[in-house]
Amino acid sequence: MTIVVTTPTGHVGSRVVRLLLQAGVRPRVLVRDPARLDGATRERVDVRRGDLTDAGFVREATSGARTVFWVDPTPPTSENPNETSERTASGLIDVVRAGEVGRVVLLSSVGAELRHGAGHIDALARIEERLDATGADILHLRCGYFFTNLLMDLDGLARGVLTTSFHPDAPMAWVDPRDIGDVAAARLLNEAWTGRVVQGVHGPEHLSFAQVAEIVSDAVGRKIRLDAVGDDDVRAALRSAGLPPGAVEGIVGMAAGTRDLVPEQPRDVVTTTPTTLAAWAYAHLRPLLRT
Repeated sequence: MTIVVTTPTGHVGSRVVRLLLQAGVRPRVLVRDPARLDGATRERVDVRRGDLTDAGFVREATSGARTVFWVDPTPPTSENPNETSERTASGLIDVVRAGEVGRVVLLSSVGAELRHGAGHIDALARIEERLDATGADILHLRCGYFFTNLLMDLDGLARGVLTTSFHPDAPMAWVDPRDIGDVAAARLLNEAWTGRVVQGVHGPEHLSFAQVAEIVSDAVGRKIRLDAVGDDDVRAALRSAGLPPGAVEGIVGMAAGTRDLVPEQPRDVVTTTPTTLAAWAYAHLRPLLRT
């Protein structure tokens, strides 16, 4: 059983690789810089060095695999993130369509079910559709808002401010990427599922940003104030940071398009994962922000 893992040094991919190794599987990892893998892991995996934006590399590196775990590597700050995401996935889709890969587990997102109107998430929706059209066995993991997104504004948190353009009091799914890795690894190892499958990964509970600010405050031992801003405020901040128009709209659209979303997959025993934001924040934010 050959399992290919993309972005094996990321928050999710690194967890998937570790669990596959512990299950006795030697995964094939696609990585731009093998030096980013720790030495012990590098010795135990099949390393294929290359760039996921190179369709030829992706076709060659995934061909003949039983299952591919695909994580879109496109930074939301790219000039045209949606176009880049779709183009990057094309090499994989070609191999799947040709029958050279049997199954794909796609790291997707809550909001992909909308199909359009959710910024950069629209690219994941399009990738879902293109994979579905191949007729292969495809699993879409529709994940909630990553805990690790909080690390993107450490400067703001250090000043005691959590900024968001989401509705402050609207609950939404928040999830630890390590838990996503657990679900992905379990699905990669399970040979029983077939056809098109969609699975939500929603974390332990829905949380509003107001609740998140309180949880982070408790974890770091000082008050974190919530600052709710509008879409135009976010646009202005991103433009002032030098981001191109496509990136700005892709980022703004993700929040704007999913503010009132009820995920297609309900919260139940399958979609609920265990790690709480409080535990994660204590372990990961407290050492960075504790004064």
